[in-house]
Amino acid sequence: MDTNVITPEGHAALKEELDTLWRRERPEVTRLVQWAASLGDRSENADYQYNKKRLREIDRRVRFLRNRLDKLRVVEYSPVQEGRAFFGAWIELVDEDDNTLRFRIVGPDEIYGRKDYVSVNAPIVRACLGKVVGDEVVVRTPESEKSWEITDICYQPECR
Repeated sequence: MDTNVITPEGHAALKEELDTLWRRERPEVTRLVQWAASLGDRSENADYQYNKKRLREIDRRVRFLRNRLDKLRVVEYSPVQEGRAFFGAWIELVDEDDNTLRFRIVGPDEIYGRKDYVSVNAPIVRACLGKVVGDEVVVRTPESEKSWEITDICYQPECR
């Protein structure tokens, strides 16, 4: 599957991060670097060194986000998807021991900091794609093979 896909919510979050870094954090850190540089000897000035490092980190992340946002394709929900497991869906699976697993299928840029988001490239997602409620999915990993039954597919945020 295309790894340059993202949900509308994920795209908005990345744009918000870029905006925050560029319009709020970077000007503040730049001000601190200028202030610390005005104190003189930069080689032993911890404020200068720390904030200069932070400025480089911000600039690196801004470059990454701008480049990445240009490459991403926002995948909107379509009513045609209803009832089948596709990108953006919330999926609920139950295994033979009645263990429940609930996650949302998202792009690889959206999974960080979210335990309930799984990349479209993950083995469990690849096994679920195109399936309907009641279908059995077999997930093969290097360590094992496990069977799950799809018990719910939802595309609305409130179905979590």
